Amino acid sequence: MNISYNWLKQFIKINWTPEQLSELLTDLGLEVEGIESFESVKGGLEGVVIGEVLTCKKHPNADKLKITTVDIGQEAPLQIVCGAPNVAAGQKVPVATIGTTLYPTEGASWTIKKGKIRGEESHGMICAEDELGLGTSHDGIMVLDAKLKVGVPAAEVFKIEKDNVFEIGLTPNRADAMSHLGVARDLKAGFLQKDINLELITPSVSAFHTDNRTLKIDVGVKHKELAPRYCGVTISGLSVEESPQWLQNRLKAIGLNPINNVVDATNYVLHELGQPLHAFDAIKITGKKIEVKTLERGTKFITLDGVERELHEDDLMICDGNKPMCIAGIFGGIDSGVTETTTSIFLESAYFNPVSIRKTAKRHGLSTDASFRFERGIDPSITEYALKRAALLIQDVAGGEITSDIVDFYPNKIKDYEVRLSFENAKKLIGEEIPKEVIKRILSSLEIKVNNVTEAGLGLTVPAYRNDVQRETDIIEEILRIYGYNTIKTTKKLSASISNTSRFEDHVIQDTIGNLLAAQGFFEMLSNSLTTPNYITFSEQLKAEHHISMLNPLSHDLSVLRQSLLFSGLEAVSHNINRKRLDLKLFEFGKTYHHIDDDRKELKHLCLLVTGNREPESWYTVNTKSDFFYLKGMVNAILDRLGISGCTEVPLRNDLFGEGLSIVHKKTPLVDFGMVKKSILKAFDISQEVIYADFYWDAILDMVKRNKIVFEPIPKYPQVRRDFALLIDNHVSFEDILKIAKQSERQLLKDVNLFDVYQGKNLPQGKKSYAVSFTLQDQNKTLTDKQIDKIMTKLQVSLENELGAELR
Repeated sequence: MNISYNWLKQFIKINWTPEQLSELLTDLGLEVEGIESFESVKGGLEGVVIGEVLTCKKHPNADKLKITTVDIGQEAPLQIVCGAPNVAAGQKVPVATIGTTLYPTEGASWTIKKGKIRGEESHGMICAEDELGLGTSHDGIMVLDAKLKVGVPAAEVFKIEKDNVFEIGLTPNRADAMSHLGVARDLKAGFLQKDINLELITPSVSAFHTDNRTLKIDVGVKHKELAPRYCGVTISGLSVEESPQWLQNRLKAIGLNPINNVVDATNYVLHELGQPLHAFDAIKITGKKIEVKTLERGTKFITLDGVERELHEDDLMICDGNKPMCIAGIFGGIDSGVTETTTSIFLESAYFNPVSIRKTAKRHGLSTDASFRFERGIDPSITEYALKRAALLIQDVAGGEITSDIVDFYPNKIKDYEVRLSFENAKKLIGEEIPKEVIKRILSSLEIKVNNVTEAGLGLTVPAYRNDVQRETDIIEEILRIYGYNTIKTTKKLSASISNTSRFEDHVIQDTIGNLLAAQGFFEMLSNSLTTPNYITFSEQLKAEHHISMLNPLSHDLSVLRQSLLFSGLEAVSHNINRKRLDLKLFEFGKTYHHIDDDRKELKHLCLLVTGNREPESWYTVNTKSDFFYLKGMVNAILDRLGISGCTEVPLRNDLFGEGLSIVHKKTPLVDFGMVKKSILKAFDISQEVIYADFYWDAILDMVKRNKIVFEPIPKYPQVRRDFALLIDNHVSFEDILKIAKQSERQLLKDVNLFDVYQGKNLPQGKKSYAVSFTLQDQNKTLTDKQIDKIMTKLQVSLENELGAELR
């Protein structure tokens, strides 16, 4: 939300600098995220002065150029070459001096330099209005009032307004601060806490009166629960044209584009008081009647943006005698708005049900300044006041007369909130005892009425516009906010309790594995659980009926909860690759969501994504691509770190992978990993291989909790290694060799490792060569050659009998 410093000073007479004020606003809970400078004309006409053309003669070397001498109040006049057809001696003109940067209405800026034009020196520039950013005309130079004094800065003549704009990160609960009045109200309370008593100045509406009653429009509200208050009045005889400059500057400063004087006036009051308003062309109101009601589902309605929308039966509409004219509190219709031909209007000011507006806005994907405020709850007590303020402002900028009495439908007044504050509870929550008189002063400064005072606490009435303050804790938060969080002293005593946490808690295991992966160069990522339903087309295992859909999605691409972590991971991979980060090692702990058999399930996962080179590029290492076996090593390292063993590898049956394996423990799948299908990678515009591992984290946690850690002494006796070069069939895997070796020697065989694979010439057809090492060790003594030879012979015989292996 943008707040103008100059605009604030109309409500409260501030002499603090914008920087000082930003600190106070932040302390009050209205965090200032930045301060932007604003100038009604970019550059502020810095370096542009008023000059008088003393002489004007034809350029000797150009038919369309003239050589002028211009007095700008210096010792000697300037010679300036000018190409404008209307330049003449005796004129007062704007002159851009050397070094001045001009910001034209269209096109890029440029800086005035001393130069020669067709052989004649030129020491400045006589400007047209578009060159100064003051308009669009380029027919000739600007000829100014002859009474102007030479040498006066142009910024003073054109009354350039300079402002500072606070960008406030407003929290959703602070609906009361969504206006300059609301911010000024908080500032008043903040200044009072610093013993600076400033008056809050609100615009007067005492001049409002009905001129005549020639244009009466009846109002009927059919759904008072959706529109608790509705006000309106007619204004006739106005002229729709461009707004005066001061009004345009106010709107431009906070980032709004001026439209016309009537619409600008309603936008002005919206940001001034926080009350949205809407102006209807009165001539277009059929039957001279306004009806606030809902319409049948499927009713077509074209909004101001030209989009035809289908209405829902719960959408509140502003209608005339025949047709809908506006989606209440959100967006106007294309046929009922104010145009250049409008001469009379019906001006609306209302309080709509926040929940109804929020649902309608989400349903149609609309977000406007009006809906932003209505959704959060505005002040129902200023509806009529804001209407009068806007009507007077419209009369001021567009003329016209008030041609009806104010219609004010308000059958059930919205009540203020009654809250009881305990001084003891305030002390407990704040951690410090604030004097009772200070508490009462703070609450009074926030327009919270103190009804009664006792030794134990206060009876309070909170105004209806503070819909975020309905409980005792809210009152205490308000007190602390104004009193100042930084004012509360830090105690020297720190009390804490120690919780008994199991080492098998999910977050503990996650930290353990996260640290392991980070040590291997992996980066943790967090992705959105919301995704597009289109991803189920990549796999037959993902079903549309298993989707958990959002009731009011922000967009189609964020309309369902994900069934797989792969696609959000590939989005991150694609994003990084497109930014030249080609070597990636990522991991994420997350959940998938499934609607199965009328039950909704959340499943925990750990996913790994690897692509590109294993290590960063360097002169002393050879680039090695991350491959399936690298990821397999990481998967086994994670399982080993968790103490999970006794698993088997089976071929992966998952159509998200081109090829891969699944690690299973007693029929319970623990991990699926492999190469992501190329067709899926292509859909994400990824041309390099991506290897993916998906850990079923719930099953992992269950196994970890059941594992028993066994401690063994470090062996005193040396290990022995022996190698076999085995000639085996192509279909034989290392897993087969490992299984047979462990069955043959259960006690002394500690490790089996495959360290070389050869396939090619000099080998029989259908054969391959594996170089396998066997590590032997006895915990109680040193192995003898005789024992070693006996074990190796037994291993050789087993491999020959079981696998048909031959020693090379």
